[in-house]
Amino acid sequence: NWHLKENAREHHTSKFSSDELIVRRGQAFTLTFSGTEQPEQNLIFIAETGPKPSKAAKTHATFGISSEVSKEGWSAVRQSSSSNSVSISISSPPNAVIGRYRLGVQSGSASPASLGTFVLLFNPWSSGDDVFMSNNAECEEYVLEEFGIIFAGNKNHISSFGWNFGQFQGDILNICLAMMDRSLYYRQDPVTDTSHRHDPRYLGRVLSAMVNANDDQGVVLGNWSGKYEDGKNPSSWTGSGEILQSWKKSGFKPVRYGQCWVFAAVLTTVLRCLGIPTRTITNFSSAHDADGNLRVDEFYDASGNHLERGADSIWNFHVWNESWFARSDLGASYSGWQILDATPQEQSGGIYQCGPASRRAIKEGEVDLDYDCPFVFAEVNADCMYWNYDAATGKKTLIFSKSTDIGQSISTKAVGRDNRVDVTSDYKYEEGSTKERDIFKKARKKLGLEDKFDPTAPTPQEVDQKPDIAGKFKVAGSLEIGKDLNLLLVLVNLQSEPKTAHINMTAWSTLYTRKPVHEIWKDSMSVTLSPKEEKQFPIKIKYTDYQQRLTTDKTIQVTALCHVEGGIQVLVQRDITLDNPEINIQVLGEAKVNKEVDVEVVFTNPIDTEVKDCVLQVEGSDLLRGILELRIPPLKANEKSRTKFKLIPSEAGPKHLLVNFSCDKFADIKTFKMVKV
Repeated sequence: NWHLKENAREHHTSKFSSDELIVRRGQAFTLTFSGTEQPEQNLIFIAETGPKPSKAAKTHATFGISSEVSKEGWSAVRQSSSSNSVSISISSPPNAVIGRYRLGVQSGSASPASLGTFVLLFNPWSSGDDVFMSNNAECEEYVLEEFGIIFAGNKNHISSFGWNFGQFQGDILNICLAMMDRSLYYRQDPVTDTSHRHDPRYLGRVLSAMVNANDDQGVVLGNWSGKYEDGKNPSSWTGSGEILQSWKKSGFKPVRYGQCWVFAAVLTTVLRCLGIPTRTITNFSSAHDADGNLRVDEFYDASGNHLERGADSIWNFHVWNESWFARSDLGASYSGWQILDATPQEQSGGIYQCGPASRRAIKEGEVDLDYDCPFVFAEVNADCMYWNYDAATGKKTLIFSKSTDIGQSISTKAVGRDNRVDVTSDYKYEEGSTKERDIFKKARKKLGLEDKFDPTAPTPQEVDQKPDIAGKFKVAGSLEIGKDLNLLLVLVNLQSEPKTAHINMTAWSTLYTRKPVHEIWKDSMSVTLSPKEEKQFPIKIKYTDYQQRLTTDKTIQVTALCHVEGGIQVLVQRDITLDNPEINIQVLGEAKVNKEVDVEVVFTNPIDTEVKDCVLQVEGSDLLRGILELRIPPLKANEKSRTKFKLIPSEAGPKHLLVNFSCDKFADIKTFKMVKV
C-alpha cells in the first residue's frame, strides 16, 4: 500500500492528479506491506533512476531496515507491524537526484522484486534542500499557486493579464519529466545529465534552453515578425497547459508561436511542477545589448523614422523568471532569487539558454560570476545612445545619450494577492545616485570596457553638448482602441534668445520590442519659440488611420525630430500602448465543489461599425477541464453581447477564471475573475 493520499498530504503534492506516488526529497514517506511472512530485518530496498543507475552517480541506492533515518543517504525505518503486515518509512537525502524512480525489494538471496515507480521532487519545505524557502506563504505562492499575473504595456502605462500555469493539471508532470530527457545535455550524455539533476542551478539552466525551440526542438518557437498565420498569435494564449499538451501531442514538435511572456510562463509552470519556487518578472524599457558593451544604440533618419540598424534594441517590456535556490558555487550571499530567461535572445555556451544569474550579483555589478550576468546586467542598466543616421553618407551623429532610461518599474505579482510589487531596488541602486554609477563603472571595468578604445562610442564632446530646446509628448484623452488618439507635443526654449526649429514627425505601429511594422502618420512643421517660451502643438491620429495597421501588441511609437537652426538636433519620442475595451465576468450564484454554476461574460462593441468572427475562450484550473471555446454572433455598433456557460469546480478555495475575447477588430481582450469555491 503506497498510502497515496496520506503521503501526498505530508509532501504538499495533493494537487497532482495521479495514481503514482509523488513525494519530495529529504522527507519520509510510508509504505505498508501485507501478507509478509518474512522477518523484515533482512529486507533490502533498491531505489534507482535514469539509464545505467550507479552508486557513484547517486542514481542507485540500496538500503536495509535501520533503527534511525540516515543523515547522508537513503534509509528505511520500521514504523509498526502486526502478524501479517509491516509499515516502513522510507527517506531520501535532501540532495537526491529528482525524477522518476523504480523501487524494488530483495529478501535474503532471492532475486529482487519490483514494487513499482514513484516520482521524487525538490522540497522547498525542507531546510536541508537547496530550494528551501522559510516563508510558508511564499512556498504556497511560488510552488503551489496555479494562477499568475504577468505585467506588460510600457513604463508610462503598465497593464497586466492573468495566466493559468496549471502545473498540477493532467499530464503536465510527465511532460516536464520528458522535457528533461529531450535536452541536448541528456542526448549527449544521459548518465552524467541524470546525475546532475539534484542541482536546481543545473536544471534551471537546462530547462531555460528546453522551453525555447532553438537548438533542441524545445517547447515554443519564438516569432517577432508580426505575422503568425501558420500558428497561434503569441498574445492569444492564456495558460501553459495547452502549449505543453500540444508539444507532447505533436510528437514534441515546437509549438508556434511564443514571445517573452510565453517562454517565461511555461518555464514557471515547469519549475513549479518540479518543486523549484519560481515567479515571472517584467522589466520595463529592457535593453537587448547584442554586442556586450553595456550600451544600446538606436538610429533615426532625418524624418524621425526609427531605423532597424544594428542588433541592439530596447523593448517596451521583457519578461523573465526568478527561481529561489542556494548558490554554493558563489557563496551564501549570492543565494536566494536567481534570474533565468528562456527567451532566445543571445547564445550562452553555444546554446540559447540564460542563467541562473544571482540577483545580488546583478545589483552589485559582479558581472564576472556565473551565469550570463553581463547580459542581464545590461537588460536593467545599459546606457542608451540615440543617433541620427544618414544612409547616403553612412555618417552617424549623436543626438543624445541617457543613462537612466533602461530598467524601470521591475514588477512581479504579490504573494497571496493580485497586486503588483515593484522590485527595481533589488536589481539596482537608485537611478542617478553615485552608488549606481560606481557599480556601472565597476561592471564596465570587469568586462574590460574601461580600458579599450571603442571607435563606435560617442566622443566626450558629443556626450556633453547641450540642446537649445527640450520636448515631450503628452497624452490628451483616452488611450482606448476604437477612439482617436490625441497627443500634445510640448516644446520649451531653454535659451534666452529666440529659436527656430524644423520638426519632422512620424507615428509607426510597432511590436512590444519596438520593432517598427507600419507607418501610420507623418507630418512636419516649422516653429519659432521666444526666449524661455513653452508651446503646445496638438496632434490627432484618427482611429481610421491606425485601425488596419495596429499590431496585436497595440503599440504606437510617436517621434518628433527637431532640427534646430544653429544648434544640435533634439529627439522627442513616446511609446504608446493602447487599451482594449472592457469585458466583464459575473458568477451567477455560489460556486460549490462538483455543483454546476452559471457564469456570464458581457462585452459591448464600443465602435460604430459591426464586429464579426467573435470568439470567447475560457480556462481556469479546478474550475473547468481544458479550454472552453464559444463562438458569438456578430455585434452591431454599440451592441452588447451576453454569453452564458457553466462551470463545475473540482476543488474548494480561491480559483481564477481567465477569459479571452477576440473578433475581427479587437484581438485578445483578456480579463480574469477570482471565484471563491
